[in-house]
Amino acid sequence: GQVTLDDVVMKTLGLFSIVILVGAASWFAVAGNDRLTLPLLLGGMFGGLAVGLVIAFKKTISVPLIVLYSVLEGVLVGAISPVFESRYPGVVSTAVIATLSTFAGMFLAWKFGVIRVTDRSRRIFGMALVGYLLFSLVNVVVSFMGVGHSWGIGGRHSVVGIGISVLGVGLASYSLAIDFDSVDRAVAAKLPEKYSWLLAHGLIVTLVWLYLEILRLLSRMRSWARSDERRGGKEWWSRWAPYGYNKNT
Repeated sequence: GQVTLDDVVMKTLGLFSIVILVGAASWFAVAGNDRLTLPLLLGGMFGGLAVGLVIAFKKTISVPLIVLYSVLEGVLVGAISPVFESRYPGVVSTAVIATLSTFAGMFLAWKFGVIRVTDRSRRIFGMALVGYLLFSLVNVVVSFMGVGHSWGIGGRHSVVGIGISVLGVGLASYSLAIDFDSVDRAVAAKLPEKYSWLLAHGLIVTLVWLYLEILRLLSRMRSWARSDERRGGKEWWSRWAPYGYNKNT
């Protein structure tokens, strides 16, 4: 058979369901024993990175590896989300809504030609992505060394940190447009049906990445707002109310 839009949609929903279910199980595991947080977080992060690289460089499409990647991403999301939620109540639900809204917005922007994907923009994005990936790996290392109160370069409530998170959200958002364009090109080229798995995998990678970037951005904004309060900022909480901040938390 050939790749169809329905194939990609159904497989994406299937993989997304795996992320959600495993994420929920991981969250409950962490809630029951917080000592599991770090092992699950590191296992999901580096396990997902390793499997993702194998999928990317493997000459054949492996469905079991793609499913395993979704499982590992679910472990990561489920382990890291309660950490942010405990510090900034309500931030996870806000990040989920923002992620889904961004997905819908980017799809419409791409569909109606507001955002275009060209060969040139793909090359530019690819170079930017490699640079950001290298930065992120370094940032993970320095964060474990305690830099920026374990937030890494930019800290948790600085303008630089917020700027870095905005850049991450921007890259992840444009990656969605590239994913949509890749699906469109695959359908037009009548590629074999097995490629629908790879396309669905790409969408899951981007969605998880976007969620984590938005989660960090919102948390940094909440932390900056609290810092502003301590500095005597006037009516600081009203500026961040749309992002889920409650002055009583």
